Amino acid sequence: MNQSGSYALVLGEMKTKNISIWLHCAVLLFAVGCSKSASEGPLGAAPVVVLTPVEQKDVPIYAEWIGTLDGMVNAAIRAQVPGYLLRQDYLEGSHVRKGQLLFEIDSRPFQAAFAQSQGQVAQARGQLAQAKAQLVQSEAQLAKARADQVRTQLDSDRYLPLAKAQAVTQQDVDNAVQNNIAAKAQIQAASAQVETAKAQIQASNAAVEAALAALETARVNLEFTRLTAPIDGIAGRARMQVGDLVSPSSDPVTTVSTLDPIKAYFTISEQEYLGFAREHDGPQAVMKRLQLELILADGSVYPEKGRFFFADRQVDPGTGAIQLAGLFPNPGNVLRPGQYGKVRAVVRVKKGALLVPQRAVLQQQGGYQVAVVNQSNEVSLRTVQPGESYGTQWIINDGLKPGDRVIAEGADRVRPGMKVHPQGT
Repeated sequence: MNQSGSYALVLGEMKTKNISIWLHCAVLLFAVGCSKSASEGPLGAAPVVVLTPVEQKDVPIYAEWIGTLDGMVNAAIRAQVPGYLLRQDYLEGSHVRKGQLLFEIDSRPFQAAFAQSQGQVAQARGQLAQAKAQLVQSEAQLAKARADQVRTQLDSDRYLPLAKAQAVTQQDVDNAVQNNIAAKAQIQAASAQVETAKAQIQASNAAVEAALAALETARVNLEFTRLTAPIDGIAGRARMQVGDLVSPSSDPVTTVSTLDPIKAYFTISEQEYLGFAREHDGPQAVMKRLQLELILADGSVYPEKGRFFFADRQVDPGTGAIQLAGLFPNPGNVLRPGQYGKVRAVVRVKKGALLVPQRAVLQQQGGYQVAVVNQSNEVSLRTVQPGESYGTQWIINDGLKPGDRVIAEGADRVRPGMKVHPQGT
């Protein structure tokens, strides 16, 4: 290699070394600048966060349960007699009054049975009248027989002393005695006829009662051809159509429900039930004092407040829960059976509870932390123990004190020891 080539090679190596040194210096300067800006940078470089103070106040503690709505009274309308439905006389889903006609069953067979029963009653009453007339006749015959016997008895008594005085013949005496015996027999026969007539009257009375009972049955069956509403309420959809054959064993043709007030069934655990029993003067007493609220399926709170209605007689051994029911006013029948919602009530008040927004609490490896900012706007992380929720806030049982400032927004962009640019309180 000549001298000019060696000089060019040395010059290239020097340029490469200078570029490498320059790059190392740039990296070091960038690292120092980043470190300095993180710890002692100007205000514009600090993360912007939203602060909120730890709030302290008395907080009502709610208990919530899944609830199912049902009518106060649900009357299943069933056919009591067999027959074909001739017409439907109500609008499905409308409000009906007690006694209003809903369906009508073909009544012709029952009208015929009712008319036949009326004839049987008339016949039985005629037989009764005949038996009473027979009794009157038998009693008259008995009276005549007794009168005749009195006469024959007098003849017999008169002839006996005359016979001793030989004023009458023995034949006259014998005739008088025989006539008296025959008269007594007539009395017995007439008495038997009277008893027979009385027995016929009793039988006729029984026949009249049976005929009247049959007539009443026929009348009731005839009325059963008109299916009417037993209560005021909302009539559901028709489950049977005109022309269908119905009978007492058929499914209900429809259901009428009383919806104001409406019942909300919900279950509480056995532990909750026992807690009510221990903390208060019995679960029934505390339940009656509860003011119930209903959260509907869309998340809205029903404006009407409810009250406790009853608790079931037993705890379900399969679920370990007991069913309760509450009553809610339902003007306008807005709520309907079958709806789901949440029933809640204030079960106690936590005095001096510490509150922070739920979004300010960070979950870290099974624990919970809150980013706290001191007066120098430096960040520290504190481990907290959250309790019950209160709207969009959490009750903090341990780890904070009143007046602490916590990061409500931006906690995911800070580290312990970092200075922040706070907004808010």
